[in-house]
Amino acid sequence: VQLQASGGGLVQAGGSLRLSCATSGRDVIIYGMGWFRQAPGKERESVAQISWTGNSIWYADSVKGRFTISRDDAKNTVYLQTINLKPEDTAVYYCAARYYGITGWDTTEAHYWGQGTQVTVSS
Repeated sequence: VQLQASGGGLVQAGGSLRLSCATSGRDVIIYGMGWFRQAPGKERESVAQISWTGNSIWYADSVKGRFTISRDDAKNTVYLQTINLKPEDTAVYYCAARYYGITGWDTTEAHYWGQGTQVTVSS
């Protein structure tokens, strides 16, 4: 499975971005997907996950109400819609996949990673 993240950029605080993660390879529909982020000097953290069925969704407390994860299996793409961005959201954002993943998995449990896309929020 190959993952290609895109959609990052520079925005002012209060702005929005939609990140996309295009997937390719065998059986992509059976992968749980997640968005993680890593800020300079910090560990990579999970911000949103969606199960392989799409029926279970999880968000980190820091992004609840502002980020929305969704998947379009017909397009083999997972999205992270972000609104009301804050400077503390500045990080490199990565998408990841876990075979038959539900939600609640961490960085060590991902089976595949995409390259990151930089999100910078200015104050």
